[in-house]
Amino acid sequence: QVQPVESGGGVVQAGGSLRLSCASLSGRSFSSYVMGWFRQAPGKEREFVAAISASGGNSRYADSVQGRFTISRDNAKNTVYLQMYSLKPEDTAVYYCAAGRVLATTRGPYNYWGQGTQVTVSS
Repeated sequence: QVQPVESGGGVVQAGGSLRLSCASLSGRSFSSYVMGWFRQAPGKEREFVAAISASGGNSRYADSVQGRFTISRDNAKNTVYLQMYSLKPEDTAVYYCAAGRVLATTRGPYNYWGQGTQVTVSS
């Protein structure tokens, strides 16, 4: 079982950068899970941001963040990262880390979720 815990959120100006981290409190099987990042803005549905395969060899991105965000993982540290560049006010949301078995862009296949970390981008 994986217990994701996010960190690294905060307030940043438009055009700035931020790196989110997601560590698993239970590390035994972390390296066998696909890890994904989702976000939810006020009044909106939770949406897919990025996902990375268990080995780290494959990744997927939402069109809205392609070229600006990079997902990576360090299985030795049981941690997945989301590096965000060129942030825009519309990136403001609570960002959630999730673990699953399929490299999916929808919420359903992800079984384990963190509590989220707030990212606010000011204009």
